[in-house]
Amino acid sequence: MRVIGFAGWSGAGKTTLLTRVIPHLLKDGLRVSVIKHAHHAFDVDVPGKDSWRHREAGAAEVMVSSSQRWALMHDLRGAPEPRLPELLAKMSRVDLVVVEGFKREPHRKIEVHRAANGKPLLFPDDADVVGIASDVPVETRLPTAHLDDIEAVAAMMLRSAISIEDVLAKCEAEG
Repeated sequence: MRVIGFAGWSGAGKTTLLTRVIPHLLKDGLRVSVIKHAHHAFDVDVPGKDSWRHREAGAAEVMVSSSQRWALMHDLRGAPEPRLPELLAKMSRVDLVVVEGFKREPHRKIEVHRAANGKPLLFPDDADVVGIASDVPVETRLPTAHLDDIEAVAAMMLRSAISIEDVLAKCEAEG
């Protein structure tokens, strides 16, 4: 299992780019999963449904399963937010895990940059950025691709991805 991240400021287009790259990777026969970081409270449950009521009653975890999918919801209930290694350990084995967000975690990342966002690039200050996908040319020695060049972005992701074991070791070494 290999891991690559997408990092960038909110509004840069990380999710949009990823939703365009995933089908390209699937077409090549890869199994892909995503870990998405959210900076705010979010809910995947519907208020009033049984699973929501179980969580509201205080259950630490609620699993919902059907013939189509299953989901596990874990409430932190004041515990610290889990770091990337802990979340990666919970993922089922696939060919590639794409980590969207978690820009402060020490893992290899492709920076997604949109000029109209008006935000500075991350890569000069983040040694873990190994490539850049942008809508404008970027002056760098790092590999670059245009946001609309899905094939080039996918190739950069695959070239830059490292094993989950290497990601876990790097995160542990850097605390």
